[in-house]
Amino acid sequence: MQYHYQRHNQPGCGGCLLITALIVLVTGGAPALFNFLGFLLFSGLVLLILPFVAFWLFSYYVRSRISSYEASQTEAHNRFVQLLVNILVKIAQSDGHFTRAELQTMLNFFQYSLNYDQDQMYWVKQLIRDARDNEESMESLLLDFRNTFAYEPRLILLDLIFQIIYLKQPPVAGEIEQARKIAVFLQINAYDLRNIEAKFMYGGRAGGVGARESEEQYYAVLGLEPGADFNEIKKAYRKLSMQYHPDKVGHLGDEFKKVAEEKMKEINMAYDFFKKKFNTT
Repeated sequence: MQYHYQRHNQPGCGGCLLITALIVLVTGGAPALFNFLGFLLFSGLVLLILPFVAFWLFSYYVRSRISSYEASQTEAHNRFVQLLVNILVKIAQSDGHFTRAELQTMLNFFQYSLNYDQDQMYWVKQLIRDARDNEESMESLLLDFRNTFAYEPRLILLDLIFQIIYLKQPPVAGEIEQARKIAVFLQINAYDLRNIEAKFMYGGRAGGVGARESEEQYYAVLGLEPGADFNEIKKAYRKLSMQYHPDKVGHLGDEFKKVAEEKMKEINMAYDFFKKKFNTT
């Protein structure tokens, strides 16, 4: 039978600790040993408690930043974002689940579409955590929103809802239908709903598709059916320019004012297209 040499493992910490304790006992006696054991106990407790202290300090820092940010914003802004987050979470939970992918999509929306900074993202994450535990119904949230905000902020809300739904490719058909039901509950008319859906139905702004498709898209941006004459186009343009004027939603915060500005760019682009088509100035 062949003998195989087996290497010995290095002594574990228990062996080192025992040897050190014996040395302390021999050189310093029992008092030194007790002091040594007390030091080890204290050190162990510190190492055990340190992660909890670090977590508490970070949590305190985050709560402090959130509180400071909320205090710097208007009540209308804070309430708008709170209701927006709650409604988006309810849409995500409509199938009985709130997945990590849905959470990341929501965070990406606020970070990249609304350009939220770190403090704002701390705030949004806290709002999402609160919203996931909120047992209030979708109908109650929408009723609160409808009673709190005028028609123009409701349009911005619906636009944002469609934005985040279409971040998922392909978008979930059930969520699109739910967004349309939200529009009805918020008393947004079919004309304005068509206008909001237009850029998403056509995969973004006009300009990157064929002329015929672009024309259909431009009609949709103005909330019109293809073939509308220039008088209808002009009337629609004036109506939308008033609805989406950035000053109408300035009280909601700069990020939502920018949403209105982007919408105005789309409306102006569509109107300029038809002015050239009908040779008007």
